[in-house]
Amino acid sequence: MFKSIRFKMITIYFLLVFIAMVIVGVFIIQQFEQYHLGVVKGNLTQIASSFMTTLEEIDWQNNKDEIQKNISPYEKMGMEIYVIEKNNDFTIISSTNLSYWNQNATYILDSDLILAGFHGEIKDIVSQQEGPRSSKDMVFPLYDEHSRITGIIYLRQNLEDIYRTLDQSKFILTRAIILALLITIVLGYFIAKSITGPINDVTIKAEKMAKGDFDQVVEVKSDDEIGQLASMFNHLTARLKAVLLEVSNEKKKMDTIINNMADGLIATTAEGKIIHANPVAIEMLKIDEKTLKKKSFDELFLPLNNKLTLNYLSTKEKWYGNETIDMQEGLKLRAKYAPIIREDDYLEGIVVLLQDITEYEKLENMRKEFVANVSHELKTPLTTIKSYTETLLDGAIEDKPLAKRFLDVVVSESDRMTRLVQDLLQLSNLDYKQGKWNKKEIDINDIVKNAVLKLEVSAKNKRQHFNYTICDDTVHVFADKDRIEQVILNILSNAIKYTAEEGQIEVQVELKNNFVQIIIKDNGIGIPKKDLPRIFERFYRVDKARSREMGGTGLGLSIAKQIVEAHEGSIKIFSEEEKQGTTVMITLPTVDEENLALS
Repeated sequence: MFKSIRFKMITIYFLLVFIAMVIVGVFIIQQFEQYHLGVVKGNLTQIASSFMTTLEEIDWQNNKDEIQKNISPYEKMGMEIYVIEKNNDFTIISSTNLSYWNQNATYILDSDLILAGFHGEIKDIVSQQEGPRSSKDMVFPLYDEHSRITGIIYLRQNLEDIYRTLDQSKFILTRAIILALLITIVLGYFIAKSITGPINDVTIKAEKMAKGDFDQVVEVKSDDEIGQLASMFNHLTARLKAVLLEVSNEKKKMDTIINNMADGLIATTAEGKIIHANPVAIEMLKIDEKTLKKKSFDELFLPLNNKLTLNYLSTKEKWYGNETIDMQEGLKLRAKYAPIIREDDYLEGIVVLLQDITEYEKLENMRKEFVANVSHELKTPLTTIKSYTETLLDGAIEDKPLAKRFLDVVVSESDRMTRLVQDLLQLSNLDYKQGKWNKKEIDINDIVKNAVLKLEVSAKNKRQHFNYTICDDTVHVFADKDRIEQVILNILSNAIKYTAEEGQIEVQVELKNNFVQIIIKDNGIGIPKKDLPRIFERFYRVDKARSREMGGTGLGLSIAKQIVEAHEGSIKIFSEEEKQGTTVMITLPTVDEENLALS
């Protein structure tokens, strides 16, 4: 309460009025007292002048009885008059109080005032008698005809009435001051309330705003400074609410971006406390959110990479860089880190961006392997062609049978390189969607029949049994006839190559709902399970040496997959275990009249 501005204002008003009233009261009482004392002094002077004239007329020194006759009337006026003769004893020779006759005046009256009178001074004092009574005393010297002081007149006027009046006046002024102070307190309270009320309202609303409630409006009751304060508070509230809404929207945007970004993000303070981690980071690090909150930055990353710790990073000149993290199950992460620096260059914390580079590393390895495979595939026929050509140049060309055999080898290796280049060009066109498709409605039964007839001779040469079953009804697909036939021929060729003599190859065409399935099954050497996930990779061979001996480029299945997927279909290979055969399933969507019309 005593610290409130309302109490302070009331106190200031109270003190101002109190001091002002006290000053005014003291001034009025003093002036009132001086005025009445002046009046008494004037009366005493006038009486003394009149009495002195009387004394001069009666020759008072020789007619002392006559003095008493002239002094007696003044007794009724409530005034004391003493005539003191100049002698050694300052004897009172006449007085309105008969009991003081012929007594020494210095024992009864003020001796200093008597002496002053005998020194020719007209002097007055206010003397305090016994009890609360006081009086106005004055002396006037009496001169003889030779201007010598022969005596003095001592006058005394009782001031009891005057001081009673002054005391009454003081009492009235005191009551007036008390009443004025009470009124001041009441008025000060309302005045202070008119000022502090809006301020308290602003304070209460500001406190609610500090707690997060920004729907606060202060009522504007005037156009003065208080009203301007209320208006500015409302303006500030509106602006603050708008800014916070904007900040909240931006925060939501950032949270949405961070939580839905493909990379993981972790932020930590300079002390190592993790302040943010998006769901992707939690998933990448294989940790739950509760456990993450309990760990510090160093506890989280030290087991993964001893260079991803605050102690290690603090030894570096720059807080920028990246490290690699090898996780379980072959997952590999790249951790890029950067500092959070305030405007005063103080390190606030660190942000770590986690990127899953597992697929990137796999693609990079595949790219390197692809280059190595292409180089190897081209090197082998080139080396053969070069060696045979050099042999011919060295003289073997004279031996016609030998020269013809060497040239046949050169032509065979050239055809092999031609097939390789053609396959690479075809894959490149499929990758960049530059191939031209001649899609139209075709009967898949006819495609399968033609492919089987083209390879039937090759199968008979190995005494293999070819069994194929097609649908009784016509199955229409919207496809490029040559490309689909190329896929089937490739699968059938592989089946013939990797199936032993007198083996069996089955081809089936089945219609399921809106899809047709072409199933090619053999009882050949099969494919190991570990090689199945990579069977469609370019240049990938289960048995590289044997595949090259059989004339393959290692690109056939990759081309087949690209073609089938370009027709919105799928191709799958199943092989339970080695030497148990392989099953290839090609699925293509069929078309009806409605779909054909839309196409």
